[in-house]
Amino acid sequence: MDNEMDDESYRLMFGNYEKYLDFITKKLDSFFEKQKPYIFCKKGCAKCCKNAEFPFSLIEIQYALYGYGQLPDDIKKITEDNLTKILEEKKKFKGEKFYYNCPFLVNDVCSIYKYRGIICRSFGLIYSVKDKNPQVPFCCFEGQNYSNVLDEKTKQLSSKKVKELGLETEPIAFNASYNALTAASFEETFNFSFGDKKPMIEWLEE
Repeated sequence: MDNEMDDESYRLMFGNYEKYLDFITKKLDSFFEKQKPYIFCKKGCAKCCKNAEFPFSLIEIQYALYGYGQLPDDIKKITEDNLTKILEEKKKFKGEKFYYNCPFLVNDVCSIYKYRGIICRSFGLIYSVKDKNPQVPFCCFEGQNYSNVLDEKTKQLSSKKVKELGLETEPIAFNASYNALTAASFEETFNFSFGDKKPMIEWLEE
């Protein structure tokens, strides 16, 4: 999985992408701050890193693999073992969508955190999707984000609970879906290309 390069090659490949990342991460951080009373993300939770597809664009996986290349050998070995296990499970899988734990997850902590994908940066927020109801993060139903205002009977967020907690800000759905955050307009603004998009594991098995 190694992806080594010199400083100039790094700048040419990732310079503009990192400018985009700086912009989008600050925007997402502001969203999380606005929803602070409902956000319970913490190091070691890792619910967002397990049992999913993890959509990644070409430049995201290249960036992640560069980050992997910076890891110490013992952590690399763990991620390689994780990947081998996932690929073996995928070969046996007969269903429609294959879900797996991120191979870069080591002891419930992201080993390439600085180089993580867009979906990893945005997960945990309620986000809006055209022609659909706002999407609540699945961790809400597992005692995490927004669970403090979840009505257990209806499985819906409760305005009544918001008032009972004395919170001034209601849960908000942001335009923060993966598709919205990787729209062509960002490529034009920051002068880079996301490239093809597919589940992370499909990139790693190539």
